[in-house]
Amino acid sequence: MTVTNDPDELEAQFAQWRSYVRRRPELSDSDADELEDHLRGSVDQLTALGLHDDEAFLVAVKRMGGLDELSREFAREHSERLWKQLVLTGDTGPRSRSRTDLIVMLVCAFGAAISIKVPELFRHSIGFDEDGFYSLNYSLFALPWLAGFLLWRRRAGRLVCAVVAALFVVGAAAANLYPVDTDSQSMGVIASHLPVALWFVVGLAYVSDGFRSARRRMDFIRFSGEWFVYLTLIGLGGGVLTAFAIGAFDAIGIDLGNFVNEWLLPCGLVAAVVVAGWLVEAKQGVIENIAPVLTRLFTPLFTVGLLAFLVTIGWNGRRIDVDRGNLVLFDMLLVLVLGLLLYSMSARDPLAPAGKFDVMQLVLVASAVVMDALVLYTMTGRVDRYGSTPNNMTALGANIVLLVNLVWTAWLLLRFVRRRQPFATIERWQTTYLPVYAGWMWIVVLVLPPVFAFR
Repeated sequence: MTVTNDPDELEAQFAQWRSYVRRRPELSDSDADELEDHLRGSVDQLTALGLHDDEAFLVAVKRMGGLDELSREFAREHSERLWKQLVLTGDTGPRSRSRTDLIVMLVCAFGAAISIKVPELFRHSIGFDEDGFYSLNYSLFALPWLAGFLLWRRRAGRLVCAVVAALFVVGAAAANLYPVDTDSQSMGVIASHLPVALWFVVGLAYVSDGFRSARRRMDFIRFSGEWFVYLTLIGLGGGVLTAFAIGAFDAIGIDLGNFVNEWLLPCGLVAAVVVAGWLVEAKQGVIENIAPVLTRLFTPLFTVGLLAFLVTIGWNGRRIDVDRGNLVLFDMLLVLVLGLLLYSMSARDPLAPAGKFDVMQLVLVASAVVMDALVLYTMTGRVDRYGSTPNNMTALGANIVLLVNLVWTAWLLLRFVRRRQPFATIERWQTTYLPVYAGWMWIVVLVLPPVFAFR
């Protein structure tokens, strides 16, 4: 590196650093100015000691620490910002943007609520879904509106918007044009996997401002967990409010049953999908995320539970009975293990050395690998004996996709615990593997039903 004392070059470095800082949504312009003043003061002190400008700048930036740490510090000092963002006072600047976000969110939420009632004009009833229309299409009334809100917020280009819209159209075509019967396995496969496939389309909208950025993909993982937590909280609160309203009106002789079943529940659910996404965006970086904190509590519990399960299998010598119900249970357990791993990663300092919690995660992932391998062994035997069906092929493929990720994750965690590689390698592997999950979901929705003649 060439060391210089060119003031113009130093100012260019400050400008580049300031541009990077102001891309952080949790730091306001005043925060960025405060950080820059602190940085400039440190540079002045270091140059007074004899360092060149370039050297002083690099040392000062290093001493300030990472932006994630700085963001958390500002969040602790200014936690009231969350409520100011959500209340949306009449100030200009970031709060004006928050007010606009609120308006766009309300438009999208209202659009979702209205869209789910439109099919009733064509004699599709929510209460009597005999043809399975709503079972197949429910996610298509909510997720496109959430994706639209995110595309607007990211100021996405026309090409990205067109790709996202095209993928939703493809999903809608698979749900409505495939000749599946209501009692067929293909219908169950499409109904259960299409929402997940479309969620990855929402992810495409979320990362539209940085497709190739591993950090943005990890941000989407955080967003997914936070969105789920907020949606659950909204559902619990809405359930309590609904129960109160039903009881109160019943006391005066008015039955709200039909209104709740036909309007409030379906419209409220699809609207809540958009509202939950807006809440995550509104509080992003202002206070500590909820999902990563919960993983710190549940990781030890799941580790003990999996180890106990595997020890019991070894003690009894019994094979796993993989019927349909158990298979869904095991797959959900593996997904939960992966979710615990991902969200604990999102809350971890990537520069911190390996500790006891990392060893516990290694044990958890290794136990999940063993369980997945046992389930796959049993499943392949059933396929050989009874033949292939849409259900068992879907489950077999999902378990293989999960096993590949878990095996390599266990290897990377082992190398990290043994201090053979940095933690960032594990994060990069997880974010790189996301398209594999998305690809498999779309294969299940688009390819497997026609392969098995929609049976």
